[in-house]
Amino acid sequence: MTQLPGLLDTEALRKDFPILDRVLHDGKKLVYLDNAATSQTPRQVIDAVSEYYERHNANVHRGVHVLAEEATALYEGARDKVAAFINAPSRDEVIFTKNASESLNLVANMLGWADEPYRVDQDTEIVITEMEHHSNIVPWQLLSQRTGAKLKWFGLTDDGRLDLSKIDEIITEKTKIVSFTLVSNIMGTVNPVEAIVRRAQDVGALVLIDASQAAPHMPLDVQALQADFVAFTGHKMCGPTGIGVLWGRQELLEDLPPFLGGGEMIETVSMSSSTYAPAPHKFEAGTPPIAQAVGLGAAVDYLTSIGMENIARHEHAITEYAVRRLQEVPGLRIIGPVTAEDRGAAISFVLGDIHPHDVGQVLDEQGIAVRVGHHCARPVCLRYGIPATTRASFYLYSTPAEVDALVEGLEHVRNFFG
Repeated sequence: MTQLPGLLDTEALRKDFPILDRVLHDGKKLVYLDNAATSQTPRQVIDAVSEYYERHNANVHRGVHVLAEEATALYEGARDKVAAFINAPSRDEVIFTKNASESLNLVANMLGWADEPYRVDQDTEIVITEMEHHSNIVPWQLLSQRTGAKLKWFGLTDDGRLDLSKIDEIITEKTKIVSFTLVSNIMGTVNPVEAIVRRAQDVGALVLIDASQAAPHMPLDVQALQADFVAFTGHKMCGPTGIGVLWGRQELLEDLPPFLGGGEMIETVSMSSSTYAPAPHKFEAGTPPIAQAVGLGAAVDYLTSIGMENIARHEHAITEYAVRRLQEVPGLRIIGPVTAEDRGAAISFVLGDIHPHDVGQVLDEQGIAVRVGHHCARPVCLRYGIPATTRASFYLYSTPAEVDALVEGLEHVRNFFG
């Protein structure tokens, strides 16, 4: 068995994840390497959601009966846990959404409807990057089309990093918002936050960071990032699907208009006008994802008990080993950084002329779950002249033996296709 420095006790941790014991077709044990899409869920989170439905299920905030009060305490308790997890200055800066995509859309729409000095209009510019997930491209395209704002972006270098050589030309006095990913979901690139934020602050632009591939894998401190908004999602960090987070600076949340209207987000309503509740409730119209928030709170507890620095150390060791082993496979080309430094735990690659869908299908027959396609980052594939990639992505329960299984599986793929 391969021993690497910095690894967690995966033998003990994997006992918390029932699905990892699954045996698939032909007796093949599951090797789950699709964590950048969705992580698996520990029993502690499953139990927390089950207990909520079994003992506390009710709507939140308005009821005075016992179940409503218990549900409200659990829901708002989850907000406290998330605020502590990301080092938010105030719990009221944590908004629950249904996923990171909704969080990003929420900011885009707020800025489209905002008054000065935040309004995005035909005289302003929006800046993103070529490596973004579609969820951080399409909302800005829609806003640009609706308002006439100019959409600009940072390109990519040949080794999968942002090309910041013209940062002063891309982020200008007209820039209203700079929105970029902290860690690329397709290439694993960790972006230079400080340089981008500094330039944005110099011209008075707001900064939104998509931390969907960061929050599960490394310590996330929104104050240290110095961004104005940070978005991430629960289902990539041991939590349930259907729950996301938008963190925003308190003064911005107070000034910006709501995106969705409905129950709970109001203060008073008449037939002629309405006033709105303070943040975060101003941005949480209708019945929120209560059970999912409870599950996210349990996931935060679970990750905190392990320690995010320990998780980051484990993943770095696994990723370093995986990069080294994958480079031994003849004909394999990693798309993005080829060192384990300054990169996350998602590795995309192409294998000769074999289409990634064929690679994924043959690996699946061996019980190995990877992702194939453009990973909602098609501009990256276009940039590097490839139709798609195969992506292996690791997490706190990933092992060197699973990396070895992947490499052996790829040898089988090569043999299968001659």
